[in-house]
Amino acid sequence: MTHQQTSHPRESAVLQAVPTQLLIGGKWRPATGERTYQVEDPATATPLCSVADATPDDALDAVTAASQAQPQWAQHPPRERGEILRRAFELITQRHEDLALLMTMEMGKPLAESRAEITYAAEFFRWFSEEAVRISGDYSVAPNGSGRFLVMRQPVGPAVLITPWNFPMAMGTRKIGPAIAAGCTAVIKPAHQTPLSMLALADILIEAGLPDGVLNVITTTSASAVSEPMIRDPRVRKLSFTGSTAVGRALIEQSAQQVLKVSLELGGNAPFIVFDDADLDAAVDGAMLAKMRNTGEACTAANRFYVHADLADEFARRIADRMAELRIGRGVSDNVDVGPLIDQNQLNKVDELVSDAVSRGAEVLTGGTRHDGPGYFYRPTVLTNVPVEARLSCEEIFGPVAAITPFTDEQAVIDQANDTEYGLVSYLYTRDLQRALRVTEALQTGMVGLNQGLVSNPAAPFGGVKHSGLGREGGKVGIDEFLETKYVAIGGL
Repeated sequence: MTHQQTSHPRESAVLQAVPTQLLIGGKWRPATGERTYQVEDPATATPLCSVADATPDDALDAVTAASQAQPQWAQHPPRERGEILRRAFELITQRHEDLALLMTMEMGKPLAESRAEITYAAEFFRWFSEEAVRISGDYSVAPNGSGRFLVMRQPVGPAVLITPWNFPMAMGTRKIGPAIAAGCTAVIKPAHQTPLSMLALADILIEAGLPDGVLNVITTTSASAVSEPMIRDPRVRKLSFTGSTAVGRALIEQSAQQVLKVSLELGGNAPFIVFDDADLDAAVDGAMLAKMRNTGEACTAANRFYVHADLADEFARRIADRMAELRIGRGVSDNVDVGPLIDQNQLNKVDELVSDAVSRGAEVLTGGTRHDGPGYFYRPTVLTNVPVEARLSCEEIFGPVAAITPFTDEQAVIDQANDTEYGLVSYLYTRDLQRALRVTEALQTGMVGLNQGLVSNPAAPFGGVKHSGLGREGGKVGIDEFLETKYVAIGGL
């Protein structure tokens, strides 16, 4: 293990406890050629530690381990699969503070948000620990009475799981939980920017009693070179990916060769609609949550604010006042509200999108510039009168920027909200029940936040339509993505 010493003893201790090698077949081992790369603290742009940098050969070794473990794991008692997840849930809960600090160091989000994510992540293990013993089939008499139908649900087989950097533990538990509950082995590849939370999670699962080879972890800077051989390997039967739509499209093409069972949670361009009868106080609170969770680096983040013309000025003023009060800094301090963006590329993108909108006539009420000092900070920003031709009207900004556009007509704003290739989540605020039902049915998204700015819940199905993905994670249907249906026709009766 290679760790940099920080100036804070507790941070150093938390880093020292994390494995930094690959997990393959139940063993921690270095990458081929002892290759490593540095994990950066985005708040300081300095290295935290070095971890193994896997090669395609390492990835295929992990597939071999998962494939070899699959038959026995599929026969493992469902109750014990659930108990392993339950024990892991309890261990995560016990180590809540250390895991939150680790996440803040590698990803940048403030400690309060990291603590919330650790709680959220653990809940996926608790939820799927309970679902492991509820996998059921069916038995029925054939309509003509001459036979019987038996329907079984069986694990799909070895899975490749690919997670993003913005929720480095929750996106892992949301995939690992149902895989383990269903009886599937897996190889997981976390984002190269945030591997430490996943490595810590894998260590917890080992402690919880997960058998060797059931979960294998590959960290790498060569994402496409390492992922593609796994996806094209005939031993792999499932792909679950969370990330950008562009990468998702490429992975669908790769997965077609082996006709994999695929689930994808891709990009978003969430509209946030405030009607003239909305509770303005609640709408502002919901907007801050929907926009500023994770510094705006969330696929569910509100990207386009459509506010009725009667309320638009007051709404914009309140949001700008709230944004201007947020405290920017390194998230390890409890008095920080807004952390850095993940890296220089993301900072540049946010800056470009804001500059483009301003050049086309948008007005800056607050923010609109980078924050001085080290790290990848951007000031919380509110833009008004954003024209439809601005890039951020159609591109996911993934940053602390609220773009506000007034509207007057219900159908027109629904058309604007739906005028995107994405369809993950939308938000609306109204006190009119008929309007609420009418608009939620008309919005082309997989999820809707009705008078609330947060939709994510382990007990609910998460996912989108159109170019925002395929399948659902969480809820009662989350485990279905890791199961196949087998029908047995019984005759001679």
